[in-house]
Amino acid sequence: MSELRQSFVAFFTSLKLTIALLALSIILVFWATLAQVKLGIWGVQREFFQTFFVLGKFPGTDVLIPLFPGGYFIGGLLLINLVASHFHRFKMTWKKSGIFLTHFGLILLLVGELLTGLWQEDFQMRLDEGQTKNYSESIRESELAIIDATDPEYDDVVAIPAERLARSKETQHPKLPFRVITRAFYPNAFVEQAPESGPGPATPEVPVVATRDAGLRLAVRPQPITYRDNERNWATAFVELIGPDGSLGVWMVSSLLINPQSFDYAGRTYRLQMRLERNYKPFSLTLLDFSHDRYAGTEIPKNFSSHLRLKTDDGKDDREVLIYMNNPLRHGGLTFYQASFDNNDQTTVLQVVRNPSWLLPYVSCVLMSLGLLVQFGMHLVGFVRKRTASSTPVPSTAARATR
Repeated sequence: MSELRQSFVAFFTSLKLTIALLALSIILVFWATLAQVKLGIWGVQREFFQTFFVLGKFPGTDVLIPLFPGGYFIGGLLLINLVASHFHRFKMTWKKSGIFLTHFGLILLLVGELLTGLWQEDFQMRLDEGQTKNYSESIRESELAIIDATDPEYDDVVAIPAERLARSKETQHPKLPFRVITRAFYPNAFVEQAPESGPGPATPEVPVVATRDAGLRLAVRPQPITYRDNERNWATAFVELIGPDGSLGVWMVSSLLINPQSFDYAGRTYRLQMRLERNYKPFSLTLLDFSHDRYAGTEIPKNFSSHLRLKTDDGKDDREVLIYMNNPLRHGGLTFYQASFDNNDQTTVLQVVRNPSWLLPYVSCVLMSLGLLVQFGMHLVGFVRKRTASSTPVPSTAARATR
């Protein structure tokens, strides 16, 4: 048992392991850089860094197999290697304080990257001039919104994430008098006008046929999932609503459909809509004015800025704010960046980011810099002292005897 323990400790504290992991990380970064041309930044993060293994299809099949260690695997082993080496090899002394500070900063950097990958949320908020919103929308994820629109004063919404539709066959919510059964789900699909005879019978590609509303007039064409930054996945699903008295029909819902589908059941009015996932907030933003400044005599952009009014639901905060490049708005744990514009400079696009660990990279960089300064500073002081001592002349024996 002791030999096994020693082998275990020797492996995780080995300098050879550190060098091997650093070499693997260099290969991973190089490979991901090449793949970014096809996948984009978001796809590379998901496929290479926010995973334990880079997966690929086995030749001639659709079976996914591990091809290379991913970011979580390499980063996790590096973290274990660094911590284990400290406890096993280093003794906490004043002369080693700089090394400890530097390594602690590196550990904090690795932990911060992990937490960012797990916790960070990216949304967008599109606002036309004069428009007010209290929610932002996901850039990638979709949801099926089932809206109880019976009361004209407000909507009661039950949102089912597309991820749940994909992995779960049945959803029952206490607010809904019916169950939602997933008959088919496509992460990305085009929806087009069906022939005059209707969508026709089921096919191997689309084995389910809608029996209600828009699905009777439209045909679905599944597409490969895209990871490009300038492209979107249009989530599409066939769902069946089943109440106590039986089926309410099979509905085709897609994020390509702008208008929701409506129906009445049990004396209430409902709407179905596949839309981008929403993140509601306890405050609202109103776009007062959007400015797109250009350099005189050219079409070269000089500055983008959004003049907004921020108002909280409790009425404690009601003020005007200005968001422009390199000057975001931070409020309620969120950061609003000026990302883009649309509609002939009448629409602003704000990137909304929630990252609880955003301070960790800054703290880690400060600790590593301080640690290097302390360590090299102590070596420099020691070197200067030795140099000074060696250059001090020593009185000769004859001179001392004369005195």
